[in-house]
Amino acid sequence: MTDMIGTDGIDTMTTAKAPRGWMRLLMQEDINFLLTNRLPRRWATQLVGRIAQVQHPLVRIPALALWRTFAGVDLSDAATPRFRSLRDGFTRALKPGARPYDPDPAVIASPCDAIVGAHGRIAGDRAYQVKGFPYRLGDLVPDPRLVERFRDGSFVTLRLTAGMYHRFHAPHDLRVEGVTYRSGDCWNVNPIALKRVERLFCRNERAVIEARVEPLGLPILLVPVAAILVASIRLHLVDTERSIRDLGGARLACDAPVAKGEEMGWFEHGSTILVFLPAGVRLAPELVEGRAIRAGQPLARLPG
Repeated sequence: MTDMIGTDGIDTMTTAKAPRGWMRLLMQEDINFLLTNRLPRRWATQLVGRIAQVQHPLVRIPALALWRTFAGVDLSDAATPRFRSLRDGFTRALKPGARPYDPDPAVIASPCDAIVGAHGRIAGDRAYQVKGFPYRLGDLVPDPRLVERFRDGSFVTLRLTAGMYHRFHAPHDLRVEGVTYRSGDCWNVNPIALKRVERLFCRNERAVIEARVEPLGLPILLVPVAAILVASIRLHLVDTERSIRDLGGARLACDAPVAKGEEMGWFEHGSTILVFLPAGVRLAPELVEGRAIRAGQPLARLPG
């Protein structure tokens, strides 16, 4: 199996093999968008969430087989290749040392395995989901003071596909100051939908994680965004027995240190993490839209 990257078709990871005829049909943009975003999204998400928890072999075995076949899953670095349910596969742990974090204290690392999406400079308070489709930070985050911290800074879009490692980690030594849940829809977040649904990230369910990079105190914002079939987002800062939906809309104030590379939470299906950095932080030149990045690899570099 080759290094796996995302496609502009279905929201999966793929191998180098050419897709079969019916797969090519599904990857046609209009048909893919119709299938993934014109069905009852919340109902489909709840259904997949229930199926993913079932441990009975009559459900578990075919569900895992379909996932491994169509999501191009690579389990070579998984702590175990055997799972009690589809959800266990989505949220799998890795072997120790499988995702080393860049030890350079000037490097902000990727918090997750992902496909790099739109990234670059924030123009005032405007970022982009794809070229030609801007959104404003004020529509994404709940507090105008947060918007000001990242005005004219930088942003990176990190898309987790269905077969990827679904846990995310601290990109640097952090002190988390707050978490806010924002309710919303569950549009697909693949490139097809991003080119068709304006302000998509601002419409979807999400968590806003406010933190500062230690010891400099520079602000950083992580926004995990849910999508269709994402049953929930779990955060260690809250309570992994409950999803972020249980927070309600109130901001949860924190004063929690998190070491670089320490696990912060996970998705129960692929989705997206938006990373916002203040002015003066430079994005890594290795970032290329559409290219895969692994948790721990350089995302940006601190000033000085």
